Amino acid sequence: MSVLTLLLFALLTAEGDSKCRLYGSENPPELFQDGDLVIGGIFSFRTGQDYTVNTFESFPEMRKCKNFNFREFKFAQTVIFAINQINANPDILPNIKLGYKIYDSCGTMDISRAALALVSGQKAEILDGNCTNSQSVQAILGHSGSRPTIAFARVVGLFRVPVISHFATCACLSNRKEYPTFFRTIPSDYYQSRALAKLVRHFGWTWIGAIAVRNVYGFNGISAFIQAAEDYGVCVEYSEAFSSSDPPDELNRIVTVIKKATSKVIVAFVSHREIKLLADELYRQNITGLQWLGSDAWITDHSLTDIQGQSVLLGSLGFTVSKAEIPGLGEYLRQLHPTQFPESRFVRDFWEEVFDCSLNGSEGKRPCDGSETLHSVHSQFTDVSELRFTNNVYKSVYSVAHALDNLLNCEEGSGPFPNGSCADRKHIQPWQVLHYLSTVNFTTRAGERVYFDSNGDSPARYELVNVQTTDRGIMAGTTVGIYDASLPEGQQFIMNEKPVTWGGGHSEIPLSVCSQSCPPGTQKVLQKGRPVCCYDCILCPAGEISNVTDSIICLKCPARFWSNTQRDTCVLKEVEFLSYKEILGGLLVLFSLLGVFLTMIVTLVFYCHKETPLVRANNSELSFLLLFSLNLCFLCSLTFIGRPSSWSCMLRHTAFGITFVLCISCVLGKTLVVLMAFRATLPGSKMMKWFGPVQQRISVVAFTLVQVVTCILWLSINPPFPSENMLLYNDRIILECDLGSAVGFWAVLGYIGLLALLCFVIAFLARKLPDNFNEAKFITFSMLIFCAVWITFIPAYVSSPGKFTVAVEIFAILASTYGLLFCIFLPKCFIILFKPELNTKKHIMGKSANTEVRY
Repeated sequence: MSVLTLLLFALLTAEGDSKCRLYGSENPPELFQDGDLVIGGIFSFRTGQDYTVNTFESFPEMRKCKNFNFREFKFAQTVIFAINQINANPDILPNIKLGYKIYDSCGTMDISRAALALVSGQKAEILDGNCTNSQSVQAILGHSGSRPTIAFARVVGLFRVPVISHFATCACLSNRKEYPTFFRTIPSDYYQSRALAKLVRHFGWTWIGAIAVRNVYGFNGISAFIQAAEDYGVCVEYSEAFSSSDPPDELNRIVTVIKKATSKVIVAFVSHREIKLLADELYRQNITGLQWLGSDAWITDHSLTDIQGQSVLLGSLGFTVSKAEIPGLGEYLRQLHPTQFPESRFVRDFWEEVFDCSLNGSEGKRPCDGSETLHSVHSQFTDVSELRFTNNVYKSVYSVAHALDNLLNCEEGSGPFPNGSCADRKHIQPWQVLHYLSTVNFTTRAGERVYFDSNGDSPARYELVNVQTTDRGIMAGTTVGIYDASLPEGQQFIMNEKPVTWGGGHSEIPLSVCSQSCPPGTQKVLQKGRPVCCYDCILCPAGEISNVTDSIICLKCPARFWSNTQRDTCVLKEVEFLSYKEILGGLLVLFSLLGVFLTMIVTLVFYCHKETPLVRANNSELSFLLLFSLNLCFLCSLTFIGRPSSWSCMLRHTAFGITFVLCISCVLGKTLVVLMAFRATLPGSKMMKWFGPVQQRISVVAFTLVQVVTCILWLSINPPFPSENMLLYNDRIILECDLGSAVGFWAVLGYIGLLALLCFVIAFLARKLPDNFNEAKFITFSMLIFCAVWITFIPAYVSSPGKFTVAVEIFAILASTYGLLFCIFLPKCFIILFKPELNTKKHIMGKSANTEVRY
């Protein structure tokens, strides 16, 4: 009995009965590389199939794919590029080599077969007695379409293998019960549908048509859009669906519906295949004037430029993922050569298609001579100018890599699994990778944050793309706005300043309404017996707004806000202040700088003739100090221009007060010198002894010091500060400098007036002294102008509104400063430059009446 038992055991353990055999034919990947850990990928390098009906009289063969899809091939090469990049990076998965298995499959059935091959492995026989060691991949990247992804993601989910798509946008895939292992690096159509609805609302379209592809992607996308659009008061005139595999009569029926409809805006949740058929038929029947809103499945598809009806789609608007840059990818793609993938049939076909040559000597084409290189051609495959979905593929690879890196770096005892355990590094299970993938959170080299929410979705951020004609005459997408679902409501949709090309040849935003739509800024009143989208519009009162299309009420703006002209938003009231950029401010700056220039010219003239009698006779030291102070007066007027701030408010008033006191002190000193000089000529007079150069300097410093002390007290107790005057106008805020202490301001201004009056009185008393060139006369006249300007300034300052108050103050500063400059120095410059014969000591000191010259 024991002998029979041993014999039976030997038969059962014989080599022929211990194998696991692959059922059916082997389906090897198109591109592959061995590694310690392997990532799978499914892409459709070819987009079409010869559809045949299987009779099942023989074993069904794999259906052949046809045509070329260079974009999908670029996706696959991006996977390889990213894996090679990760393998060369010691900071992520060190000492681990990533491999890949990439399938080229088209058609839902064959794509599903490829997914199962990635899950089960493709060894024809497993000889080690362990049938569970099937070389399963750690994750599957792809597919680009929602329909095939839906088909295999549910099945793959049973094996807990992660699936990461870069392009499958169907909102249904967010259902964690149906697709527990699905992730995506592209936002769900749920967000795109709402974005399109907000786009419709933004442009005031309330009467639209809707077309979808007849599958889960189309139905889910268009239903989510219709629901969101109705929330915004948009009416859908019709909603139709068709498929590229439908009979021609179905396409004609759709075109007839579009032709008879009154709506001019159509939202299309279709693939590039359906939109091509529809555009060609619309073009053939000469149906124009339509504005298309497209989903990301077709809005940036390069193949649209090859169809006959491309002009129908010109001006289309749609949301797509943001553009990105992947450093090094372009050079990697251009270095592609068939020798890198000798077992890939598609790479050979791709090479022969691009260079129109034959690698195997087939008839009808010239042999490839080996000099061909992708550096010399420009194709969609090597074009890296708009890496929108390609960047999603790149992020997918790095998501898996970071998940595996986190898994391998787990420390026993602090792991995420029961009792703090970690995954067995030698036998990593798919459900363990799935856990780490759901918690991945990293930032790409471009600064983009990558993570997944509880549904496996990525953050929703889109670019609004407008299909325009480029300078080369090619139809391409131009970004004209953004949509970010993470921003607060009302700030998610932002248009940029780029011009928009509108569909149907419209030069402006086309109208698509049942009746004239109530734009933001009006409130609607429904018309009795008419549909909900038909109503009259009443403009909101000033100060009230409606910021949504077809609003039923107008809202009053907050205190600091006012309604804009369109009454569609409460904007911050316009802040008004005297600016450098406006004409008035520019002119005042010009006159101020002109005054500085003229003062510098006078200073130069005086300096070059400082030894002449005229300059010396009029106290050259005080003259130069006066010219310096005049320069400061001109410059201080610049502090009154521009947006008031705490520092500028304090500076403008103190600089004005101190520089003008310095100026008047110099004039007062010169006047006293003239008066004392003639008093000193009297017999026995010692007046000049008590008013020499030292006393003159001390008097200037003393007079100025009083003003400095006054300003310091003003700034210390209650300084000027910027304030907003919202009482003067309803729609504007006057940004002005509050004086703080009015006493301080009038003390500064009064002290200047007191010195000016004192100077005027002294100069008036000395006006008839007998010198041929009596400076007191000119000082008298200059002080007369100075006092007249500042006396008229007071009522003008009090009565001027807003920024004109500042302009009046600047005008007074410039007018009085010009008066001092011209009255005191212009006669002297005239004599110095044009009458040098009068610039002599004899003439200046002459007393003879018959030789006196008056100026």
